Amino acid sequence: QVQLVESGGGLVQPGGSLRFSCAAAGFTLGRYAIGWFRQAAGKDREAVSCISSSDDYDYTYYPDSVKGRFTVSRDSDKSTVYLQMNSLKSEDTAVYTCAATTRTGCHLYSDPYFFWGQGTQVTVSS
Repeated sequence: QVQLVESGGGLVQPGGSLRFSCAAAGFTLGRYAIGWFRQAAGKDREAVSCISSSDDYDYTYYPDSVKGRFTVSRDSDKSTVYLQMNSLKSEDTAVYTCAATTRTGCHLYSDPYFFWGQGTQVTVSS
């Protein structure tokens, strides 16, 4: 069982930046595709980024809502995946969660993911 642990959430002003990390105790994440999701109060969960496994060349996808502002990456030893969020807006306020799967590809929807983190709140407000 892979347990994902996220860190990096909090309160930030509009236009500010945050960086999330997603790690798994006892596992390296290189063989997993990772997705980042968010869920705002009263809304459905939505994907904000994905990165394929390192064997699958670490390619990334983003929805239009965050493209150019969010960047997903892995560290060099494949132990941690990061989500860098810049130019944050009030509508980015949500609980953010990372998820992992061994399925090939980069997936901007929930179904392929087996393992989920606990979720971390991001609030964008002045």
